[in-house]
Amino acid sequence: MKALALAALLLPLVALAHKPSDSYLHLDRAGDGFTGRWDVALRDLEEVLVLDADGDGSITWSELRARQSDVAGYALARLKLSAGNAPCPLTPPSALRVVRHSDGAYAVVDFTAACPATPRALEVDYTLLFDRDPQHRGIVRVGSDGAGEPLVLSATRHTARVSLEGLSPWRRFGQMVHSGIEHIWAGVDHLLFLLALLLPSVLRRDRASGRWVPVGDFGSAMKDVVKVVSAFTLAHSLTLSAASLGWVALPSRLVESAIAASVIVAALNNVFPLMDRTRWLAAFALGLLHGFGFASVLADLELPAGSLAVTLFGFNVGVELGQLACVAVFLPVAFVLRDTRVYRQALLVGGSAVIALLACAWLWERAFGVVLNFT
Repeated sequence: MKALALAALLLPLVALAHKPSDSYLHLDRAGDGFTGRWDVALRDLEEVLVLDADGDGSITWSELRARQSDVAGYALARLKLSAGNAPCPLTPPSALRVVRHSDGAYAVVDFTAACPATPRALEVDYTLLFDRDPQHRGIVRVGSDGAGEPLVLSATRHTARVSLEGLSPWRRFGQMVHSGIEHIWAGVDHLLFLLALLLPSVLRRDRASGRWVPVGDFGSAMKDVVKVVSAFTLAHSLTLSAASLGWVALPSRLVESAIAASVIVAALNNVFPLMDRTRWLAAFALGLLHGFGFASVLADLELPAGSLAVTLFGFNVGVELGQLACVAVFLPVAFVLRDTRVYRQALLVGGSAVIALLACAWLWERAFGVVLNFT
């Protein structure tokens, strides 16, 4: 019954476990104003505008062309640019284009922005899709000839003031730390994977009885957590760097499906333990997969070579800070509860079973493109 109650609470998380939707906005200086290119995923536009007129499950070019004024109007109404407190009016495009990113097809909205005078800084107010998808992110680049630094806007931080006289490395680093923290806290699959790895940290398997028994002291639990989190951190840092540098490229569907499978493995190991003292090895192996998932955040940024190292380092630091915050909240509570039936049965076994079921739903959705609706 406790496991069923947990399942009822966690089923809404199925809808939150996908790769967060992103759009890519490039703003280049052009005289006193800007030229803009905005790539918005067709799957996101379908959710709000219903572009698939015949309902056959695919959006054709003729269907998109028939609604291009609606697409441009919807997007541009959710972007405000200003310089020196004076608005920079946006002029919509005459036609749309379609391009492909790592996770599918995107409509390209080209536009111009006319500012009243040559600006030294640009204020950006971005509100696309936040009312429907709180996980949506706007990845914005402001500069000249595509050389500007990336800025990630979210529902909790949808405005920014961008200096047109250069971005300091420290400010760029801070932006990416913030993005890394946001990514780990918004990524339900990453959080539940981490939880599945941490749940046994305050227990050990008694070989004689086969039961979970509490560890004797907090130091033992901390030592286990340090090994598991360090192994996971090293692994995802390796693949994040390799993928972001272009050394390895894997299809988005394969990566997201493999991440869901890794959550299943980590959770089931708590119910049918095959790895106890070697959980850190499992954390390392599965962490390699999650690094490719983190890399999907940076894949389409088209980072200049000079800023890639700072961006990678800042994002990694942000991910680790997000993880450490979760550990700091979880571990003391788990240690206090470790000797109770609620923890050993309801949270460890029941909770892990529910996590595994959720991950099975994610795997089905990601591998076969089927959307499961539990509402």
